[in-house]
Amino acid sequence: MFQIDAKQFNERLQSGTPINILDVREPIEYHSFNIGGQNIPVNKLKDSIDNIGYNKTNEIIVICSAGIRSEAACEILDANGFKNAVNLKGGLIALQREKNQ
Repeated sequence: MFQIDAKQFNERLQSGTPINILDVREPIEYHSFNIGGQNIPVNKLKDSIDNIGYNKTNEIIVICSAGIRSEAACEILDANGFKNAVNLKGGLIALQREKNQ
C-alpha cells in the first residue's frame, strides 16, 4: 500500500497542485471539519465504488481522522482496480500536528 506522511501531504496542499482527495469519515465528521475532496464513508465505499468519479489510474489520497479507516479504504480501492490509492499516514490528526509545528 502506498502512503504519504503529513509533511509531504501538507507541502502538496500548499503548492496548489490539484489533488484527488477521498475523505472516508462519516458525514458528521466531514461537515464539522474537512479539507475538501469527496466524502464517502468507508462502510459505504464498496457499494459506491462505481460512483467515485476518479479514474482508476489517478492518484487518490485517502484520508480519515487517524489513518485507520483510510488504510482500510485503500485496500477496498486496490481490490477494485484502483492503482494509485494513497493513505494519509496518521490522518487529519497528523496533518493538524504538522500545520501547528
